[in-house]
Amino acid sequence: MKHIAKVAVGSLLLGSLAYAQAPSEPGSSASAATSSVISTTDGSIQPVQPVAPKDTDPDIVADPASLLPDLPPVPRAKATLIGGTVERLDRVRDQVTVRVFGGGRMNILFDPRTRVYRGGAEATLADLREGERIYLDTILDGNTVFARSILLKSEQAIGESQGIVLKYRTDRGEITVRDAISPTSLRVRVNSSTQFLQDEHKVPASKLSEGCLVAVKFSSEGNGHEVAREISILALFGTRYTFAGQVVHVDLRTGLLVINSATDHKTYEVYLDPSVAPDENLHAGAVVTVVTNFEGSRYVARSLTIDSQGK
Repeated sequence: MKHIAKVAVGSLLLGSLAYAQAPSEPGSSASAATSSVISTTDGSIQPVQPVAPKDTDPDIVADPASLLPDLPPVPRAKATLIGGTVERLDRVRDQVTVRVFGGGRMNILFDPRTRVYRGGAEATLADLREGERIYLDTILDGNTVFARSILLKSEQAIGESQGIVLKYRTDRGEITVRDAISPTSLRVRVNSSTQFLQDEHKVPASKLSEGCLVAVKFSSEGNGHEVAREISILALFGTRYTFAGQVVHVDLRTGLLVINSATDHKTYEVYLDPSVAPDENLHAGAVVTVVTNFEGSRYVARSLTIDSQGK
């Protein structure tokens, strides 16, 4: 009996060992999730390869820039080239303070729409540095001055300005111009190499007078002085000018007309004289002929004829 009992106990032990070493059933998800090793038929232990979970949705890759709203296009407005030295650069407010050639300071805004160039090659806004000489192609956007483009370290300092001649000192060879976009006046020197133009034709320097509207191209001597290379006389004080073209904007409250000239395809601001009664057919799109006088800072309409009502 003892021999039979030993045999029975031995059989039970062997059965238990065989059960403990048996591989897990394939359907046992709990064992597959918690076990880090698996037994093979040859008795060796192999690491379990982790199974990557199946994606139910495809990967979504988003460009962070695409999540930002698009900036509006740069307004189409008359541009003015301003030259000076960067006095202060505020990258938080996207604003640069420029010490303008000829005196004064200007705060000019920029943003990712602003194009930057150095020596004819495109650069970035990160290349702006305080103390550097720059030239900015600017427009008036509402009540702020915005830089459409910035030119860094030009070999030859060239600037442009348009405004009214406040002073013309022939004895000193110097003119002072009030630019509509700049809070300070521009002083430039005139010498024997300065060209004077009117209607794209050369005229003597005596044609220039205080109160006339001019466009000035100047260069810097590098010692704080600007020299006029070319002065174009656009309008003389008290002179009569006739504009014919299409009205692109009208504000009868202020008496302002903006006319696209059919002659040179430029836009001109014309103010109606109080004696000129506005016609009910005067609206944007109408084709008109306006006879004006230039009165120092603006063209004032003395008569207006509607040639066509347009659209």
